[in-house]
Amino acid sequence: VLNMVYGLLAMAVLVAVLGVVNTLAMSVFERSQEIGMLRAIGLDRKGVKRMVRLESLVISLFGGVLGIGLGVFFGWAAGRLVGSTVATYELILPWDRLAVFLLLSGAVGILAALWPARRAARLNVLGAIKAE
Repeated sequence: VLNMVYGLLAMAVLVAVLGVVNTLAMSVFERSQEIGMLRAIGLDRKGVKRMVRLESLVISLFGGVLGIGLGVFFGWAAGRLVGSTVATYELILPWDRLAVFLLLSGAVGILAALWPARRAARLNVLGAIKAE
């Protein structure tokens, strides 16, 4: 059953990666004028890439913390219901796995930002400023 849950988690992560890539691509598209202005006043391509990667990291870590927090809460709530009928029930949190999943969400966020960050760094400065 645990392997089946991990398989479902892997599919959810795949959907989340696509969602983060889509969100960042739309963000780069919508903020092209801002990115052009930042480039015009001295921000280099590395800075633009770093900005998009950090935005992706914040989005993915927020999602990871929220998901882990809600999962622990719902596990605790279900455990309270089960614990009232099963005397030997005990809630044990796998802190090492939770930390691995949190780190994995950060890594996935950085990987999801590669294409949008590259696209943002390659924007033509004058064309981006002129865009509406």
